[in-house]
Formats: sequence, C-alpha cells, structure tokens
Amino acid sequence: MHTKPAQAGPSVTEDPVAHLWRGTVALRIVTFLFALGNAIVHHGTYERPWLAWVAIGAMAVWSLVTIRAYSREDGRRPWFVCADLLVACGLMSLSPLIMTDTQFLYNVPLITTIWACCPAVAAGALGGQVAGALSGLVVGVSTYLNRRELSVDLVRDVVLLAGAGLVVGMASTTARRSAVRLAQALRTEAATAERERLARSIHDGVLQVLARVRKRGSELGGEAAELAELAGEQEIALRSLVAAAPAESTVDGDADLRPALQLLATPRVQVSTPATRVMLPALTVSELAAVVREALSNVDKHAAGAKAWVLLEDLGDEVVLSVRDDGPGIPEGRLSAAEAEGRMGVAQSIRGRVEALRGTLELQTGPGEGTEWEVRVYR
Repeated sequence: MHTKPAQAGPSVTEDPVAHLWRGTVALRIVTFLFALGNAIVHHGTYERPWLAWVAIGAMAVWSLVTIRAYSREDGRRPWFVCADLLVACGLMSLSPLIMTDTQFLYNVPLITTIWACCPAVAAGALGGQVAGALSGLVVGVSTYLNRRELSVDLVRDVVLLAGAGLVVGMASTTARRSAVRLAQALRTEAATAERERLARSIHDGVLQVLARVRKRGSELGGEAAELAELAGEQEIALRSLVAAAPAESTVDGDADLRPALQLLATPRVQVSTPATRVMLPALTVSELAAVVREALSNVDKHAAGAKAWVLLEDLGDEVVLSVRDDGPGIPEGRLSAAEAEGRMGVAQSIRGRVEALRGTLELQTGPGEGTEWEVRVYR
C-alpha cells in the first residue's frame, strides 16, 4: 500500500523580516521618484541648479547600491545601515547650498525630501524599535539643522520619522520572535512524533516482555519473584520515560517542569502533574527536580520500603511542589543534629536550593506520620 509523502512544514530558514526589507527597497524607489519630481518642479528657482542635479545623481547611485544590498541577506549589516544614514544626512546638508532663502521661507522640501526616511526604516528592520526610533530622530535633527528654524511642520516630520522607525522596528522584533517560536514548535512536533513512534515500538516489544516476566516471575515465586519485581520496576520506569513530554524551552529560556518529575516515577513513587505545561525558568526546573530527587533519596535511606507521592500544582502566580511519604517520620531535632554533625543533605540540597530560588519550604512530619515537604516558588 502506498502512502502519501508528508507535506513539508513551513520554512523557517528565510530571514523572518525579509518582507520588511522588500518594503524598504520599494520605499527607496518610490521616495527617490518623489525627490526627482521635486527637483524637476523647483530646479528653475534653485540658487545652484547644477548642485541639485549632482545631489539627485548621487541619490540615484546610492539608491541602486542600497537596493542591491538590502535585497540580499548578507548586505543587511549594521555598518551599511549606518552608512545609509550618514549618506542621507550628508546629501540633505547640501540643501542650504542649493535652495534660496525664499524657498526656505515658503517651506519648499529639502533636496532629499522623504527619500531621507529610508535609513530609519532600514534601521528598524535590522535592529528593532530602538534603532528605528533613534535613526528617525537623527534624520529629524538633521532636518532641523538644515532648516535652522523650529516649526510645527518640522516637529510633525520628526515625530513621523521616529514613529515610522519605531513601528517598523516593533514589526521586525515581533516577526523574529514569531519565527523562533515557529521553529521551536516544529522541533517540539518532530520530537513528539518521534517519541510516539518509539513508544509504539517499545510497547510492542520491550514493555510486553517485561510485563510477561513480571507476571510469570510472580507466579513462580522464589528468586523468580525477585526478578519479577526488578522487571516491574523497569517496566514502570520505561513507561514513565515514554509518557514524559519532550523537554523544551521557550525563547525566554523557560522549560516545562513536568517531564523532569515524571521521570522520577518508580513502583514506590507516584508522580502527579497537571495536564498542561508548567513553564518555569530552566534553572528553576533543574533545581526543583534536584530538590525532589534529594527528598526521595532521603526516603530510600531512612524509610526503606515506604511509598512516596510527588504532587505538582500550578496556581498561576506560584507553583506548589510537595513530596510526601508514609514512612516513620523524622524525629524532633534530628535535622538539627544531622546539620551539626556535618550532614548537609537537607540544609544544602533542599533548603539551600529553595532559598536560592526565593521560594518557601515547609516540613510536616512526626513519629509515625510520615514526612511531607512542600515547596512554593513564585513566578
């Protein structure tokens, strides 16, 4: 039977802000045509028409250079965007030599007109909202220095320039974050699919064999029963490993706490976690898992044969993690005596880790009442 090939997922290899760069190229062309039209309309009244056409020629050449650079991923570099900004401001500075005082009085556009806004857009696409807004302010200040007069129109232009760079920068930042999240989602999807495939293979093979060994060994008794118990432990451990969600982290470095806890399940340790992800900083996840391992290790050392329960609760603004056992409990003063003797397991591995996470730790125990550690970590 033939199966249809799997459809390829969306590509995440392309620059996530490539569309913004294409828009920058289009803006460069449109604004140059506007500057050219402005020069044609006013060339007869310029003080130095020949210099105006030199500036227009330089703008045309630089437009071609930037179009070629911004159309390729290797041309979108910080130094080139800075050069673009310097060239735009430099050509704008020719306006006082080209235009007459009357043209400045009647607010005739500078020789570069709106062509000078392109570096702010390019800076926003490359460096985000801060770079875009700062570049827009630089162009705005250059406009003020060339006009030498503060007016409502000038303030409006500065606000528009800074705002354009800011908006494009925000779009650039959002697009990059979305691309990272998409790549992460694709990796998680692939990991989940591989885990499910392995789970099917393991269930059809290893788990069935372990279950049969456990059942048959229990029936035979004696040494076979011991092998059956070991097989049962490995069966539960393997089921927990298969059932555990794939480890993943977000753009901000957060990770899901559930898989780290689910892997600690054994025949004597039951682990209960929420159905949804419990995302915490990756360091917090590793430290909390270490706290639980230490608590379970203490159960093995001091309460042989006792059962333990690990419960994880996500309360929104805080995460509550409890480890409880049905052992004999901790006698009063035992922890202080152990710390005085130099045994730092609880003091460092449990209490020290929780304090480092700025969480709270509560111990409930008593003779014949078992032991329960409750850890609260605030988000």
